Amino acid sequence: MNGAAGRRAGLALCLGAAVALSACASGRVALLSGENGAPTGGVALFDPRSEAERGQLTQPNTEAALGAGPVRARPLSTNYDALLSAMPAPPQVFTLYFIEGTTQIAPESAATLEALRKAIGPASDVQITGHTDTTGDAASNDKLSLDRAVEVRSALAQAGLPVADARVTGRGERDLKVQTGDGVSEPANRRVEVIVR
Repeated sequence: MNGAAGRRAGLALCLGAAVALSACASGRVALLSGENGAPTGGVALFDPRSEAERGQLTQPNTEAALGAGPVRARPLSTNYDALLSAMPAPPQVFTLYFIEGTTQIAPESAATLEALRKAIGPASDVQITGHTDTTGDAASNDKLSLDRAVEVRSALAQAGLPVADARVTGRGERDLKVQTGDGVSEPANRRVEVIVR
């Protein structure tokens, strides 16, 4: 995702609601589109006295007056590009995989680690969560998952990135990516997920 397109991806109902609230003073409400013009949900309008629904905006890039009577959707008359450009970019999620029973990042995750390094900047908010498969006991897996998350933070810090305040947690064998029974070696579950905002 790039610039404006990436910013639009996460706006959906939140931005629709924000525009609706800010537009109340001007007597209209607007529903913007998601990334690439995709539908984003809807906005329902209610009569303030009777609380009866007057109608809904369900098509992206439409607006309606807030006056009495049914909702009549029409194309936007205002350009919201300035508002969209002020919105934060949606979070980026990176998944790194590990060699079984270790805190060693699997070779196939090298490119992801490099992309992660490039995504983190001085103002980034970083959350690092470690996971394991179901081999081993729960207590050992809790420790291993946390150790994996700490290892990723250390690798990022060694690259000079500002991750000292990154939130680091270990989920053990909870939140499996691939559901398995106990004692199953599943590479997809041996991972660290990093969210960069």
